[in-house]
Amino acid sequence: MVAIATTPAPRTKKKANRLTKSELIARVAAEVGISKTQAKVIVDAMLDILSENIAKGVKVNLTGFGAFELRESKARAGVNPRTLERIQIPAKKRVSFKAGATLKRAIG
Repeated sequence: MVAIATTPAPRTKKKANRLTKSELIARVAAEVGISKTQAKVIVDAMLDILSENIAKGVKVNLTGFGAFELRESKARAGVNPRTLERIQIPAKKRVSFKAGATLKRAIG
């Protein structure tokens, strides 16, 4: 019997359904007709403004696209699935997004 050496296939990340920040910057630059450096400044500023306001609890509404809002989940009882021990899950803040009408129509 002959042993066949096998090497595992290299792990690759699926990028087909993803838009990275650098790709967004490139698309903004091409769409508006500005340099990538200028587009990066604009995208970074927009993300900073959105993040700051959401963190303060301000609802950020981008008409047609959607709304970002900070929500707080209540503390609740839970069970650790490994030990079956009862635990208290603390309250936490999370960002929610609700799609706007234009985005909903675009999605289908």
